[in-house]
Amino acid sequence: MALDPRARQTVAQVLADRVARHGDRALIRADDGDVTYRAMDGLSNRFAQGLARLGVGPGVTVLVMLPNVVEFVALFIALAKLGAIQVPVNTAYRGALLAHVINDSQARLMIIDAGFMDRLAEAAENLGQLERLLPFGTETARHPSLDRLPRVPFAALREAPDVAPAGGPSYRDLIAIMYTSGTTGASKGVMITHAHAYNYAHGGHDKMDLGEGDVYFAPLPLFHIAGQWAVVYACMITGATAAITRRFSVETFWRDAARVKATATFLLGAMANFLDRQPPRPDDALTPITKAMVVPLFPEIDGFRKRFGVKVVTTYGSTEVSAPMILPFDHGDWRSCGRLNDELYEARIVDQHDEEVPNGTVGEFVIRPREPWVLMAGYWRNPEGTVAAWRNGWLHSGDALFRDAEGFYYFADRLRDSIRRRGENISSMEVETEVNAHPAVLESAVFPVPSEVTDDEVMAAIVVKEGMTLDPVDLIRFLEPRMARFMVPRYVLALPALPKTPTGKIQKFELRKAGVTPDTWDREATGITLKR
Repeated sequence: MALDPRARQTVAQVLADRVARHGDRALIRADDGDVTYRAMDGLSNRFAQGLARLGVGPGVTVLVMLPNVVEFVALFIALAKLGAIQVPVNTAYRGALLAHVINDSQARLMIIDAGFMDRLAEAAENLGQLERLLPFGTETARHPSLDRLPRVPFAALREAPDVAPAGGPSYRDLIAIMYTSGTTGASKGVMITHAHAYNYAHGGHDKMDLGEGDVYFAPLPLFHIAGQWAVVYACMITGATAAITRRFSVETFWRDAARVKATATFLLGAMANFLDRQPPRPDDALTPITKAMVVPLFPEIDGFRKRFGVKVVTTYGSTEVSAPMILPFDHGDWRSCGRLNDELYEARIVDQHDEEVPNGTVGEFVIRPREPWVLMAGYWRNPEGTVAAWRNGWLHSGDALFRDAEGFYYFADRLRDSIRRRGENISSMEVETEVNAHPAVLESAVFPVPSEVTDDEVMAAIVVKEGMTLDPVDLIRFLEPRMARFMVPRYVLALPALPKTPTGKIQKFELRKAGVTPDTWDREATGITLKR
């Protein structure tokens, strides 16, 4: 009997197929050299055996908080081979948000870079079931608040035998829980199956027209779905090479691309915009990169294409809904995010009653798969959120789009009370919680305003307690150690009162409509910088 093609949609099977075909080809190109498919298979086997000795197995959640290093890729593969559930942690998280992810995941083991131990120490009193740490690198300071958590040396993983784990997960099993701050509530853990991850990555492979000779350079974090799957996993499926770097740098991007011999790249719209704003150079068009995924596009994208000599493609998606559409290379309308892959998905634009609206009418984008398990399996430990998201048999994106008569989709707005800043989803409620913790703040409303480099900027309208004053600089310094850098508001507006309904609900649409006013304080305009 022929093997069901979906049975091949697991990380272990994809890697095994590639090792058999071209094991000596580079899978990862990093600052300290190449790692072949065969070497990555062996390293991930050792990591898997080492983790199994620590009790990691099918269905076990494991937190991973690492920078972009080869070991992160090996851990993602090792956990997948074991049937365990990876919980990647945004390396900017700290405070209550970090504690929430740790506790909600119910993980007992955390693999963490030694450089992030101070963040963990800050949240130590609020950690629940965490029992053990596996630090990567050398701890340079002692953290007494973490003394209750035994350490396992990372060398224990490296020294385990190179033996592939027996058995393995199916395409229906969970591969990861990815936390996304897409709503007003606390961050939700999106449950992702092997089939979901495979089809997200395979879609990236198709969109970019990747081939076995490509070197895909994308300075995106590996804790992010795009960095880990749209790039690394897409290369595994294709047989290409993924070039990783610690972080994106406007100053060195093109030099780095040339150094790794990149032929393709994935850039957030803001990243491409920053590159386009740099002073022109006579060799701009001599970059080795010939094709780029840019999400979202921006009005000057045609100039970007010509200046750097690249073809550009884009898409629309999220952790929950995958990336179900594509705007082909060098399509004429930068405002569109593409056509639906209707072989794999069905989609509609609906009104507030989930009734489909005509072409050209703005409504919510909803989607469902033609094959099971290729969209999110739900929200981790959140059945109410799952039911709400999958209302009436369709997964609701929370985004307002419209579709034209030719089937192209266009992003219009966000329906949820959420903010997307430079590729990161931000819960307004989580920011408001920290703003309201300042002793001089009576109440606040956090909302998005347009950014000059695509996506949104974070703005906070605050009401100061009677008889008190608050310098916006003091508010920013108060927030800085309490939240991720990308969540800290750029704009602050002090108001005598917030607009509200007769029942006391804050009317954020009024604040969004007013936007940045002449009396709004702008952190960037005043030269205030945030510490990394």
